Amino acid sequence: MGLFDDDFYSTKISRRHLRRSPKQEGWRAPKHRKKGLSTWQVSLISSLLSAIFVVLLFVIFTGLNSARNPVDLINTVSADPFNRISVAADKVSPSVVSILNHNEFSRSNPDDAALGSGVIFKQDDGKAYIITNSHVISGADDLEVVSSDGVSREAEIVGQDSINDIAVLSIDGKGINSVIELGDSDSLRAGETVIAVGNPLGLGGTLTSGIISYTSRLIPISLNQDGVYDWEQKVIQTDAAINEGNSGGALVDLKGRLIGINTMKISDTGVEGLGFAIPVNDVMKTVNGIMQYGKVVRPYLGVYTLDLDNPYAPIDAEQRKQLKLPQNITSGVIVLEAHGPAQLAGLQLNDVIVQLDKEPIASTRELRKYLYDEKKVGDTLEITFYRDGKLQTSNCKLTDKPSEAEIEAGLGDR
Repeated sequence: MGLFDDDFYSTKISRRHLRRSPKQEGWRAPKHRKKGLSTWQVSLISSLLSAIFVVLLFVIFTGLNSARNPVDLINTVSADPFNRISVAADKVSPSVVSILNHNEFSRSNPDDAALGSGVIFKQDDGKAYIITNSHVISGADDLEVVSSDGVSREAEIVGQDSINDIAVLSIDGKGINSVIELGDSDSLRAGETVIAVGNPLGLGGTLTSGIISYTSRLIPISLNQDGVYDWEQKVIQTDAAINEGNSGGALVDLKGRLIGINTMKISDTGVEGLGFAIPVNDVMKTVNGIMQYGKVVRPYLGVYTLDLDNPYAPIDAEQRKQLKLPQNITSGVIVLEAHGPAQLAGLQLNDVIVQLDKEPIASTRELRKYLYDEKKVGDTLEITFYRDGKLQTSNCKLTDKPSEAEIEAGLGDR
């Protein structure tokens, strides 16, 4: 029941007052009964009570009855949605450095130095350690690191891996007070806001933001820049602006955690917003190997190869005749040089590898991925190949992959 006798208010007299039971036949109201509240008075009181009740609820749920400053409440409600980007940037920026790769020309003119970025990820025993891209320090004679406070330090190379394009540097840790927090690149979602921090065009400490466009993209790359794709790099795709000099810098989430190392962008007419970063989980696998061994331990076959169907250097009819291949063999890997394990297994010039452990191999990229993804140092590998038109097999025991310096000295690259 409500405030009145009827469940729903009516200006008419309720019919229940018009009915009388047999026991009420002789009843009469006293002549001088006290007059009750009129309808409009009851309505007014109800409205006032309702208003008071609403105000009390507002006070309870908003906390205005506390000692909190009302201005603070307004600021909280109308907080800048981009404030999280600023907070994350403040957290990350001190751990991002600029890298100058000096050459013979830049010693007299620093503007000629190759530019890049790096991220301080560890401090230990008076040293600070930096992650960057391998291509940033390629051919380095003299590496200079400039921290966010403008202090310049000489850097030494701890190790590098051209396959995953990751390198680790060390600098004097004095005055270094910030180390970046590592995130989890496997938990990323498309559309998540990210921040890129680095040294584009020599403008150190530059911040750009965007979203994750794709969480796990496979990009074919040419490791020796000969135009032939011989590896696939797993990357995070983002539309955050990445320019020359950003390579090796940090891609972070809104909590200021490192989720990737910026590595490249697609630069072409009509192309915009295609930047890539190496996922931090993959980065740290490489970094841990470098920190422990000075390099990444990978199985080594020891062949320098050319794809049979290489579009940039196709073999002509005369060359194919020399290989004596069956007409139905249109893909495979031609051995140009054999070193180490491959040489011990008997491989030689113009052998055409078509299978590894009975798995079809059509290109150098497939050969490399099978070795690195499926095998480890000490494993035995069965190689199926054509020599002078005859199909043969040979077993090879895989060894540790030589260092970059050893490879550059001519020991092969796979």
